[in-house]
Amino acid sequence: MVTSFFQAKAWQLASLITAINVLVAGGFSITGLISPLSIMPTGYSATQASFLFAMYAAARSIPLALMTLVAIYKRAKSALLVLGTLAGIIQLLDVGVGLLQHDLGKSAGPLVIATLQFCVVLLLRRSVRSTLPSAG
Repeated sequence: MVTSFFQAKAWQLASLITAINVLVAGGFSITGLISPLSIMPTGYSATQASFLFAMYAAARSIPLALMTLVAIYKRAKSALLVLGTLAGIIQLLDVGVGLLQHDLGKSAGPLVIATLQFCVVLLLRRSVRSTLPSAG
């Protein structure tokens, strides 16, 4: 009984945090396409190059968001483990971008999200492992 409760809570938390993570990332990339100046640092201007990079960001983040939502809908734990780990790694890379821009907000936010993401991935991983029959 305790194990099934733990597994359900681990699934719910991992699903929620991962969905928020990938939807926010997808939202930023869509915003970059629609209104690039709203996500660029002050003093920069939107160019054809910034639009091109926004398209590259959207081409990666939108499929990740869609596949994650499908994995959550289908309750595919192994897929969510992989996609959640990937989403956490992407957030860690965003921390580096924020540091290069000398912008604490663009570093702290992704660091918090990455930390939460890795915590729920580990929690989900433990819950999945607890359901596996022991060898021996």
